[in-house]
Amino acid sequence: MRSPSQILADAAVIAVVGASRDPGKAAHGVPVEMQRHGWRIIPVNPTADELFGEPVYRSLADIPHPVDLVDVFRPARDAVQVVREAIAIGAPAVWLQLGIVSPEARRLAEEAGIDYVEDRCLIIERAAAGLTRR
Repeated sequence: MRSPSQILADAAVIAVVGASRDPGKAAHGVPVEMQRHGWRIIPVNPTADELFGEPVYRSLADIPHPVDLVDVFRPARDAVQVVREAIAIGAPAVWLQLGIVSPEARRLAEEAGIDYVEDRCLIIERAAAGLTRR
């Protein structure tokens, strides 16, 4: 399994499940910051049409191209379903943001052989590793 910093270094396209329109929420600020540093952000949200200058998809299955990382801003109870969807689309890694932990989601990811990170923030890890795609 790759380290969190290696997952970020290897990723170019990040699908953000639970991306938010609200600039006051981490589910908005984190994707914007990652985009600012050169990652392509693909928002997944059932109620928005465009976020961060990108079209919004209703589910991971609706994204018409591969993603390198699925970033999750949903409650822990939703993580298992998101991991199942990430496995189904062939995503190589899933990342649960700060405060989100799911032993069952971790087990599913490990059984599928995909990288899994939980309870960590993309922008903190990006900054700590000094990563950018610009």
